[in-house]
Amino acid sequence: MVGKNCFAIASDRRLGVQLQTIATDFQRVFKIHDKLYIGLSGLGTDAQTLYQRLVFRHKLYQLREERDMKPETFASLVSAILYEKRFGPYFCQPVIAGLGEDNKPFICTMDCIGAKELAKDFVVSGTASESLYGACESMYKPNMEPEELFETVSQALMSSVDRDCLSGWGGYVLIV
Repeated sequence: MVGKNCFAIASDRRLGVQLQTIATDFQRVFKIHDKLYIGLSGLGTDAQTLYQRLVFRHKLYQLREERDMKPETFASLVSAILYEKRFGPYFCQPVIAGLGEDNKPFICTMDCIGAKELAKDFVVSGTASESLYGACESMYKPNMEPEELFETVSQALMSSVDRDCLSGWGGYVLIV
């Protein structure tokens, strides 16, 4: 979700196989650099593998260009990596959030073959996406300050995962 010169990225903590919970502290939000984060919902092993490939490609970019990747460029990289595997895809739905030039927030999400969905307010993915859309639509206001954005995202996440039996076990909210 986007605020005034800031963004929030959040996820639940559950790792499960269908209705069986495996872990309650699984990380789904990963840092690429200080102003860029990616959230990977979906199959846990594919999320970890995709994250490792993305970190590798970002480090190569840093060596070649001597700067960090812009969020728009990183979104195109993620889309290309996912599209490469379209016949045997990574079962992940990435959410990319970052601050671009002049601290302008950028958010987008993709399906498992890299089709981007850009938004100006919020994006969601995962098993609770239907209830997340409803909660975010009802709670979102433009130009929220970081404290208000944190409260809004936290309430939307908790109210949505309560309605989904495949999500839960707490939440993780990051404000940048």
